[in-house]
Amino acid sequence: LDAIVCYDLDRLTRQPRELEDWIDRAESRGLLLVTANGDADLSTDGGRMYARIKAAVARAEVERKGARQSRAHVQRARQGRPPKGVRPLGYSTSGQIIPHEAEGVRAIYAAFLRGDSLQGIARALSGTQMDGEGLGVPHLPLHSRTVVLERNARREVEGKVPRPVPEDRPWSASTVLGILRNPRYAGYSVYTSKDVRRQETGESRRKALRDNLVKDENGELVLGQWEAIVETDQWWTVQNFLDDPARVTNRSGSTVRKHLGAGLYRCEVCGEPVRTRARYYSCKAGHLNRTRSAIDDFVRALVVERLKRKDLRRRKKQADPEIKDAFSERIAEQRARIARAERDYDAEVIEGEDLARIRKAARAEITRLEAERLTSGTGTVLAPILGTSDPAQAFLEAPMALQRTMRHPHDGHAQEGTAGQEGVCS
Repeated sequence: LDAIVCYDLDRLTRQPRELEDWIDRAESRGLLLVTANGDADLSTDGGRMYARIKAAVARAEVERKGARQSRAHVQRARQGRPPKGVRPLGYSTSGQIIPHEAEGVRAIYAAFLRGDSLQGIARALSGTQMDGEGLGVPHLPLHSRTVVLERNARREVEGKVPRPVPEDRPWSASTVLGILRNPRYAGYSVYTSKDVRRQETGESRRKALRDNLVKDENGELVLGQWEAIVETDQWWTVQNFLDDPARVTNRSGSTVRKHLGAGLYRCEVCGEPVRTRARYYSCKAGHLNRTRSAIDDFVRALVVERLKRKDLRRRKKQADPEIKDAFSERIAEQRARIARAERDYDAEVIEGEDLARIRKAARAEITRLEAERLTSGTGTVLAPILGTSDPAQAFLEAPMALQRTMRHPHDGHAQEGTAGQEGVCS
């Protein structure tokens, strides 16, 4: 290049680092730079100083604008408003539920909790599932393609040229994982800063988005101003499954859980989760080496004995659809109370301390109701066991993923034993 013509110097670059490259070219090759305000002579020290000042000011404006936008996004998230950007499956851009997509999301969570693999669920969404895979999961077009079609429809209304539409490819396991990880489906507000996004680049897709859950000034999780598609206890249970070290370190190509205690039992000596090795459970440090089948049979027997007790009958009576609906209605009332208070605050009807007080009280009540719903047997996750006429038999017949949700009060610590012992669990 012999010369560059641009409207202003900050249109050429707003990066001081890049400007130095242009200065080097001007000095070594005689590059001319012409702007609407006149020539920027990079061959003189005065011209270079002028260019560097312009680039520094432009860079400062970019950083100031970015900080202002970040604060606006944080404020939006703390108010529980739907984030901008590409809409997730099941929600419109305004945060309203799209019924047929929401049913698909619920089916994805249900299939995963039954023990279906991510690949199996992806095949069901694509309509290519094998026998027994993804039962109840509907065949849906790839979400990214649906979003492009929706945008093109809006562009046509605005008189703009439509964008190219991608082919309807099969769903991927990573897309299913993203749906299972997304806290928005449980009604939680989320914000991811640019620094966190840079840190996550190249890291495992198994990283939980719950690290980006928004908290208010009291450290409480912020609920969004939209209706949740899945229940909170269901979402948290899925996160626990996905965080299972046995899944993260799996190299067999299958994500179906094969062993009851892998990553769930803990070593009595070091407190670390035990892993499976051949027919045994052992911790990473090798403090113990116990026969897997003996430990699992022992734990199952403890759970079955507990589920046969008479005090479970009360939970069975409470495991009624009307009671479950009552819990959901009461939780929805508390979320609506928070939304009303936030609208009143925006309209300057109430003060900030009033908003904080209402939020704190409503969220405490939501937490209490969620816990009561779970222990009553009407929660989504444990209802297939606690809501049956014979919880003990239902537990024994349940898929491995569902069995792993039942925790015995003794907390599953594997102990060292004497020589010849197959293993004990306390």
